[in-house]
Amino acid sequence: MPTRLNESMEWLEADGLGGFAMGTATGVRTRRYHSLLTTSLHPPTDRFAMVKGLDAWVETPDGTWAISSQRYADGRVAPDGVDRLVSFKTTPWPTWEYLLPNGLRVVHELLVKHGSPLVCLSWRLVGDTPHARLIVRPQLACAHMHALHHANPGFDFKVHVETPTCLWWRPYEGQPAVFAAATNGGYVQDPSWYRGLHYAEEAARGFDHTEDLGSPGVFRWELTEAEGVLLLSAGETPETSPRSTGSPLERLAAVREAELARRSAFPSRLHTAADKYIVRRGEGRTVIAGYPWFGDWGRDTFIALRGLCLATGRLDDARTILTRWAGTVSEGMIPNRFTDSGDTPEFNAVDASLWFVVAAGEYLDACDGWGARGRVDPHHALKDAISSIVEGYARGTRYAIRACADGLLAAGEPGVQLSWMDARVQGREVTPRTGKPVEVQALWVNALHYATKLDARWASVKSQAIESFRRRFWDAPNRRLFDVVDADHRAGSNDATLRPNQILAVGGLPIPLIEGDQARDVVECVERTLLTPYGLRTLAPGEGGYRPRYEGGPDQRDGAYHQGAVWPWLVGSFVEAWLRVHGKTPENAATARRRFLDPLLRHLDEGGIDGVSELFDADAPRLPRGCPFQAWSLAELLRIGAILDRIERAGTPADPLVKTGLVPARRR
Repeated sequence: MPTRLNESMEWLEADGLGGFAMGTATGVRTRRYHSLLTTSLHPPTDRFAMVKGLDAWVETPDGTWAISSQRYADGRVAPDGVDRLVSFKTTPWPTWEYLLPNGLRVVHELLVKHGSPLVCLSWRLVGDTPHARLIVRPQLACAHMHALHHANPGFDFKVHVETPTCLWWRPYEGQPAVFAAATNGGYVQDPSWYRGLHYAEEAARGFDHTEDLGSPGVFRWELTEAEGVLLLSAGETPETSPRSTGSPLERLAAVREAELARRSAFPSRLHTAADKYIVRRGEGRTVIAGYPWFGDWGRDTFIALRGLCLATGRLDDARTILTRWAGTVSEGMIPNRFTDSGDTPEFNAVDASLWFVVAAGEYLDACDGWGARGRVDPHHALKDAISSIVEGYARGTRYAIRACADGLLAAGEPGVQLSWMDARVQGREVTPRTGKPVEVQALWVNALHYATKLDARWASVKSQAIESFRRRFWDAPNRRLFDVVDADHRAGSNDATLRPNQILAVGGLPIPLIEGDQARDVVECVERTLLTPYGLRTLAPGEGGYRPRYEGGPDQRDGAYHQGAVWPWLVGSFVEAWLRVHGKTPENAATARRRFLDPLLRHLDEGGIDGVSELFDADAPRLPRGCPFQAWSLAELLRIGAILDRIERAGTPADPLVKTGLVPARRR
């Protein structure tokens, strides 16, 4: 097996509804979230892991060999199929190739159908043999995604056979059923428990890490006759219904053809990856903050939308997402989590609403949507939301969020964490940043910029805020910006902790707050102390509380979350700031691409394949940590890539973004 394949390399197939299939390149599960079929009962929420995995063997006249592996709590890895794995790829979908001792090769593919809770599994033989039988045991949980399943007498192994090729199980009453359609073989009921499965990544993160899974029976196929096909779905789908026409093999062929056409329409690998985060919510769309454990969060959605939708020309999706969130404004605030029926809205973010204004403003810029007024205006909901947010913040709203006499925005009360640095340990805010945080002022000024397009009276507030910012935030002895002024709401008390938030005063937003030598000094300071190949540290080495590693149990990791850990999403703001102070020339754009983006592009093959991790360790070797598929990390690569491409190809007659494939030629 090539040494480059390892368990830290993870793959993801998403269904566009909030459900997904996810695992490792080796096939050995290391997380509770690794599964072949995780479905969303109320897209994109209420995710249940239906089928966690499988064991598979191939019987030939020369012997029987496994092509799967599980890790157990006693340290065993069994069976030994991982030893026969010779290649793995994710294009056009996850594909494994196994070499058997007799020279036969078995190719295994996994494909998730977009817009349906359906996973398609197939196995085909490469080579000649008079006989080869594939044996597969599915492993079921049918439990909530976050839970670990354990053997219990309530698990119903009963199989409901509809036709010779279609059957289903419902291990727990009231939960979804697993439907299966198989071809070129048969099914034999043979209930068994897989006990003591061990998930190494859960153990490393300080969580419970052993699980039991139920296997109702065994599928068998004669691979010398045809490709082995197993279609699995949460509930009945056209492909797994006994009423469907055509064999399961023919149904798989139709799914393959449709998915190849859909995926090939994306102009780049990043665009294809970005599509996984844009999912259905009701009749509209939303953004999943990251796989496998995040839902649709406000701050993450609006930061990510700029790259996932605006930089890629998906303006219809942007409008749908923003309009849905616009309807959640309350007292000038948008909740930091999209709420579902019965949930209590969480308005625990000062910046989420401001990021909404920025994303909505950039969308209106992109579609030239500022002109119309009134209820006939297709964008009236966005404009009303922008006005309500700015009015609410200026007047004052929850958690002491209010515009002060100096035009700057104050926020914060004991017991809440309002900025994006929002970790808590044992009920205590690690980085409370109460007062006037630097990036909140940058967002506030940019929100005022867009509000001015709707009401000219905000122009004077914007001017006052910029003047106050330049006067009050400049830390002259250190030639950088304070992280918070009027810290803890104490006038004149400034927090000079060296953090990356100041970069948003120079880059990452349409309107910079400082320019010239001060802007250059900030960029140089951030580059010298915080920049790493994968983004910006959240705290400079040498500062009190600096944590070089993001590891250990939940409390240890939360304590390091913003105390040094590197966040890739910040690289977009840094690159934009770097270009503003060094000049937006094609030469500088090429340099920025090589120095700041290429390491993250290489990371697409190192952790979550085709994804960018949530964060990295602050110090070498800077291992990827947190969520392996983070929306805003990938989105900022797309956004800044589009900016660099535009600079490099400035002056060409055609739209440079379309010409180079960074933006699809048609809107999706």
